[in-house]
Amino acid sequence: QVQLVESGGGLVQAGASLRLSCAASGHTFSNYVMGWFRQAPGKERDFVAAISRDGDSQNYAGSVKGRFTISRDNAKNTVYLQTNILKPEDTAVYYCAARRSAVVFTRPREYDYWGQGTQVTVSS
Repeated sequence: QVQLVESGGGLVQAGASLRLSCAASGHTFSNYVMGWFRQAPGKERDFVAAISRDGDSQNYAGSVKGRFTISRDNAKNTVYLQTNILKPEDTAVYYCAARRSAVVFTRPREYDYWGQGTQVTVSS
């Protein structure tokens, strides 16, 4: 059973940074592509970033490119999302997701396992 647990969210002011973490268990972490998604109230779940199994390839949504960085530590079974220069429009629940694949997917329906989410709130 794949389990994903996010942490690191919080309430910050615009311009601040947060580092989100997602700890994985129950599977061979290095076999899985990992993604970060976010969902604001009343909106659909949107792609934020994804990373290949070995960490060498990343994909970002245009709205976060240059501000957010996804990384992973396969020895620690953890994927990270470093969020910088946060804006009020970044406010959402952030979810990590996993799929056993060699392809870096960007759509929520392409991922099989999800965490419970961590709230990020950015005040202006």
